[in-house]
Amino acid sequence: MSRKFWNWLKNEQDRTLFLDGYIAEDSWFEDDITPKQFKNELYAEDGDVVVMLNSPGGDVFAASQIYTMLKEYPGHITVKIEGLAASAASVIAMAADEVHMSPVAMMMIHNPTTVIFGEISDLKSGIAMLSEVKESIINAYEQKTGLSRTKISHMMDAESWFNAWKAVELGFADKVLYTTEEHLTEPPSAAYLFDKMTVTNALVKKFPLPQVNNPKPPTGTPLSYLEKRLSLLKH
Repeated sequence: MSRKFWNWLKNEQDRTLFLDGYIAEDSWFEDDITPKQFKNELYAEDGDVVVMLNSPGGDVFAASQIYTMLKEYPGHITVKIEGLAASAASVIAMAADEVHMSPVAMMMIHNPTTVIFGEISDLKSGIAMLSEVKESIINAYEQKTGLSRTKISHMMDAESWFNAWKAVELGFADKVLYTTEEHLTEPPSAAYLFDKMTVTNALVKKFPLPQVNNPKPPTGTPLSYLEKRLSLLKH
């Protein structure tokens, strides 16, 4: 029996979908674990659905199918990010009517990646495919946040991480769990964003630059001074 990366739990109020761990590509290729089965389980009952999300991401196409199924579902969808919603998992989160994040949770967005083998034409095709995949991901982020495509693209280029407060500020999330406006456990100033590019550049700047083509200043008595002294001795 193939391993699912989702699990359902029903209670009196609603159904809870647990998406925990890597969104595995191979799970979608088994006959008994397919997008069709996921859709059948999603539509097996009516009512609102809570998605408990904790995932570093995985296969972007599997995530895209989950995103579309959740968007099509007629009930109210609430995504609660428990620990991490990174990469493809952040795309799934964008399908929700409401996104709630734990105050200790993180979200990460970046460019899609793949492994390409072959000749120049194969590499060019791979680059074109990744560009189109990125545009499709931006569609989900833009629809949820209202941010410009250029800003989202730059954030993806830099591999951006942000905490719950920053996710709310940017529009990727709607609420920080376990807090109210009257009793904030963390002030809004605690919102922060950092990206891999900035961290790498900051680290590089800490190392001294090599002294290239910068000879040491000459030491000893200048030649012009010695020539002048020699001229005086001759007279």
